[in-house]
Amino acid sequence: MKRLYTHLIILVAAFVFASSCVVQKNPISGNKRAYAYSWQQEVQIGQDVDKEIVSQYGLYDDDELSEYVVNLGEELLEVSHMRREDTDEKFKNTEFTFRVLDSPVVNAFALPGGYVYVTRGLMAHLNNEAQLAVVVGHEIGHVAGRHASQRALTQTIGQVAVIGGSILGQELLGLPGESLMNLSSQAAQLLFMSYSRDHERESDRLGVEYSAMKSYVAAEGSEFFTSLRRISEKEGQSIPNMLSTHPNPGEREQTIPRLAEEWREKGYEQTVYGTERYMEMLNGMIFGDNPRNGYFTEGRFVHPDLEFFYPVPEQWRVLNQPSQVVLVKGEGEAVMIMRIDSENTSPTESITQFVNQEGFTLRERGDTQSSGRWTAHQAEGTIEQEGNLLGVHVYAVEFQNRIYRFINYSPESAFEENIEDFRFVTSGFDRLTDESILNIEPVRLQIVEADQRKSFRQYLPDQLPMDMEHEDIAIINQVSLDTTIEPGTLLKIPVQ
Repeated sequence: MKRLYTHLIILVAAFVFASSCVVQKNPISGNKRAYAYSWQQEVQIGQDVDKEIVSQYGLYDDDELSEYVVNLGEELLEVSHMRREDTDEKFKNTEFTFRVLDSPVVNAFALPGGYVYVTRGLMAHLNNEAQLAVVVGHEIGHVAGRHASQRALTQTIGQVAVIGGSILGQELLGLPGESLMNLSSQAAQLLFMSYSRDHERESDRLGVEYSAMKSYVAAEGSEFFTSLRRISEKEGQSIPNMLSTHPNPGEREQTIPRLAEEWREKGYEQTVYGTERYMEMLNGMIFGDNPRNGYFTEGRFVHPDLEFFYPVPEQWRVLNQPSQVVLVKGEGEAVMIMRIDSENTSPTESITQFVNQEGFTLRERGDTQSSGRWTAHQAEGTIEQEGNLLGVHVYAVEFQNRIYRFINYSPESAFEENIEDFRFVTSGFDRLTDESILNIEPVRLQIVEADQRKSFRQYLPDQLPMDMEHEDIAIINQVSLDTTIEPGTLLKIPVQ
């Protein structure tokens, strides 16, 4: 186990420090400097990790919206440092990829070599095309500045070890590692690498520059950071993890309009808001978590699309991720993870594959059934994880031509306290028959044109779907609940 752990750390370290003295041009400044890897390597890394991102998070299923974001990205790319007359050919000829991810999280990020992502959650919090242009321009700026390659050069061995340890858990036991999920070490290193504040400020400057050069009202970009500040101030909320190392949103609210004014003084008139076109793209977009992908209700985790459910014991919380469902007891005293096993064709094969892995000590195994009718197989044993002995209950059930595998574990010393909960969940797996759940639809944004002068609060229904709060809807509309809405204003109202 220790040898495998060390091997993994070496691999991750090799990724971070490979070619640590590559000296090449910066597309923005034109000056040469040291990077962790060459531009060709950056492009290859982006291609490889992009496949994982798409597989892990999924693309939002709306061709018109996707094409809209691609066209906007290409428009900004035309005036970026990647396409200017004096830009080196290797940068100028690099194709960019712009994607909309099917995630409710408010986020945007970029990978080396020209991969830019925005989530539908982020798009819901913007009010016009000008705001989106600043965000997308910001991400193009990270690629043009080669910020990931710069930052990787300064990562410490200690930081690499932490990431490596998390991934080791993923590979051997499927530990939740909520953020890392199933990503490879390379993908995790890139996604959760913290840019320096100088990098963020440079990308802010570039996002404004590229937007202003395309006549967008670049000062509008500050409204998004106002929304981020409001999210962070809202009780129980915090700034999304990937934005936590960025400059304070309040600082950016002030800086972006100032940068936009500097470009106006240089002769770049900024007149394009693109509100109607943007709102047209948002009309009907899924908002918040999509219940079709599974959700917790009345003591059960239910999955309408896959037509199954299983009980969730008290004191356990549900983390529904794109590729797995994780139940966590308390602060992590015990964990249950369910995934679809696409490698095996029967419950017995699925369990056999798991118990045959190095380091697993089998106590007992045997055939069983879920809810008295679905063929299943289970096993119990122990495995050593980074010096700690864990008790493991692994269970696989066949349902509608799929194999669902549960990996349930706790410290060996607490295994007997949790085994009843493990068995309660797995033995309760069953077909979902509740028509009201099977037919549930996601919440979608409906674009409404205000027809009279009244407060935003008065435009909202008393009861919002899916336990949404009125303040959340005010935030995505970039108003307060008491803001007076003028006739003709386009509003985003959630409906189900």
